[in-house]
Amino acid sequence: MTRPTSTLAAATLLALSTSAATADELNLYSSRHYDTDERLYADFEEATGITINRIEGDADELIARMQAEGANSPADILLTVDTSRLERARLAGVLQPVESEILETRVPSYLQDAGNEWFGFSQRARIIFYDKNDVPNPPQTYSALADPAFKGKVCIRSSTNTYNQTLLASIVTHEGEEAAKAWAAGVVANMARDPQGGDTDQLRAIVSGECDIAVSNTYYFARSIRTDVKGLSEHRDMIGWVFPDQDGNGAHMNLSGGGVAVNAPHRENAIKFLEYLTSDSAQKYFSAGNDEYPAVPGVGLSPAIAELGIFKPDDVSLSDVAANLPVAQKIFNEVGWK
Repeated sequence: MTRPTSTLAAATLLALSTSAATADELNLYSSRHYDTDERLYADFEEATGITINRIEGDADELIARMQAEGANSPADILLTVDTSRLERARLAGVLQPVESEILETRVPSYLQDAGNEWFGFSQRARIIFYDKNDVPNPPQTYSALADPAFKGKVCIRSSTNTYNQTLLASIVTHEGEEAAKAWAAGVVANMARDPQGGDTDQLRAIVSGECDIAVSNTYYFARSIRTDVKGLSEHRDMIGWVFPDQDGNGAHMNLSGGGVAVNAPHRENAIKFLEYLTSDSAQKYFSAGNDEYPAVPGVGLSPAIAELGIFKPDDVSLSDVAANLPVAQKIFNEVGWK
């Protein structure tokens, strides 16, 4: 069933439908492992008559596979989560530049690669959560996470986590390498435990009392509002949250996005699919189906996401942030962030 769309989105889907006769397949390599994405694929197939063939796996494995397949790769699209992985794909040479008025118009420039090799389609804010009973004055900025006042209170994922890599790279972009290194060292000094587990585990650690402050992407918490997340949903009332740096750069945003494979056998269909992901219907489903923020401005939020409140996002160019990922990893190693 086709849902109502804006005039631009409707025109996009109509254009997709009328040009589908020249080819009827699209080979999608995806590291997005969300059942809710099935609706996105089904709607595209219904609107265009193009059948999506999917191969799912870890992002690095898919990138390596595309490299090994070379010119014979059947991949048309690579979809993955986080700017760092999109940049790895670009540097690996498995993506190609795309010229599309729809993509250029719909996706803000700071959410796309400077060379048009990847585009963002949904976002998650990486923010601060805290125990409302034990933290009367929670940190309001990322820099405050390194304040000695919070020594022994912070839970955060490991340095191998792509979300943390991109967060630190954004701090390098804004403040420089030395300031970023001082921040990372301060966070290590304030950790309540060695990094372990995923974002949901950091939130559960607040519930268990193992830490008072945690860093997590918003969609992990929003999911506990929309559905029953064991060990978290029943204790949500004790957890508060802060969108950091609202008087400064704004809250750091992690990106989910994709690009056209360098040897795409169905290149036109691949571009149509990326354009479809910017339609209002697809953008709303990113929010409603997986508790993410739309990349396209003006698209409504799901109730669970809306409950977190309005905030100022960091609009730094993620292409610039991606360039600082190697520096971020070097800093993690130097300060002993496990």
